[in-house]
Amino acid sequence: MALVPRRHLTDDQGMRPIGRVLVIAAALALWLMADVAPAGAAPHDPVTDVELVVFHGDGCPHCARMLDFLDELADRVDGLVVIEHEVWHDPANQQTFIDMLADLGQEPRSVPTVVLDDQVYVGFSESMARRIEQTVTSLLAGEAPESISEVDVPLVGSVDVGSRSMVGATVLIAFVDGFNPCSLWVLSMLMALVVHSGSRTRVLAVGSLFLLVTSLLYGLYMLGAYSTLSMVGRSGWIRAVVAIVAGVFGVLHLKEHWTARGPSVTITASAKPGLFRRMRRLADTNHSLPATLGGTVVLATGVSLLETPCTAGLPLLWTDLLAERGVPATGAALLFALYLGVFLLDELAVFGIVVVTMRATKMQEQHGKVLQLAGGVLMLTLAVTMVAFPHVMESVTGMVSVFGAAAAVCAVTILAERYWDRRHASGTPRGRGPARQAS
Repeated sequence: MALVPRRHLTDDQGMRPIGRVLVIAAALALWLMADVAPAGAAPHDPVTDVELVVFHGDGCPHCARMLDFLDELADRVDGLVVIEHEVWHDPANQQTFIDMLADLGQEPRSVPTVVLDDQVYVGFSESMARRIEQTVTSLLAGEAPESISEVDVPLVGSVDVGSRSMVGATVLIAFVDGFNPCSLWVLSMLMALVVHSGSRTRVLAVGSLFLLVTSLLYGLYMLGAYSTLSMVGRSGWIRAVVAIVAGVFGVLHLKEHWTARGPSVTITASAKPGLFRRMRRLADTNHSLPATLGGTVVLATGVSLLETPCTAGLPLLWTDLLAERGVPATGAALLFALYLGVFLLDELAVFGIVVVTMRATKMQEQHGKVLQLAGGVLMLTLAVTMVAFPHVMESVTGMVSVFGAAAAVCAVTILAERYWDRRHASGTPRGRGPARQAS
């Protein structure tokens, strides 16, 4: 058996979209807290000893880190009993490995593997170490520890997707990421032009192919970031670099909300005329459908490259979180699919409405500025949390609290801007003449 080591708003119309986003986000948060959390998880009786079994391989660096952590944990926590099994060179321990995981309905994947209270931890990361310590502490205190989330996938079986908070973080980050001002602007403009062709077939073909290509390229970008972060390993400076990069994107998004001056993360004004020309060609019925589809692929590829700075922050933070959690490959693949599925929900809704009604509405500037605000605030909040308070993202409650705080900041900012706009639109303050107002 081979074991592998391992803006600014000035009217009510501009307020409505963000209101809908916040309402939906709140509903998602409540769903996660109600349905993803274990229903009626029974507390354990306090115990004096907790048995932890670790399967490792001699020469495996991740195993060495796990063993060092467990030795240090056993010294600090009275009642923890650590049982070690070396499986690379001991056939008997290999069989023990197979039998113990079979009893839990799983198969050996790699080392190190820790079995604790019927939970299985594969690999090693700082986050996993904290989860193991929290589980040991909870068991000794008679509390119910947070269990690992597993999903039954047809033809695959049970897939470990990490903790419930990882599923929650994936849904919420992808949901907010989906309301990307750059991608929504391009899609709305494209549909508004193509719908004038009067051909539902052309609208359906162009829109679906555009979404397919941009989604694949977006997924490749995320996969590249995840692979890089997984290969370089996990350390404090890597998390700090990721947080700084995401934080810079967040600041630039906030800057876009208030002013277009300076560096930009949106599609530049100089690039828009070229995009408009390509979109109009796709709406021209004189072009054959194959030529139109080829032009759609070219357009989608170019748009993906142009809007990368606008979309990079949130997926970078999410892939860093995923790499840091040490989720197995099958679980990571499922989480990637979940992220892209949730990310596409709003664009699929826009596209579906256009196909059914053959009417399209262009995205307004004030709507994009609201989305810039929401994305910027969330990027900064996540960046700070993942560096200064990483443990907060390890529970559903903590993760929802982070998103709630970001939503609250956005709501307060929008209300303050609306108050400011109404005050300045109400006329000249008392005691000041027209000349002063005009200045």
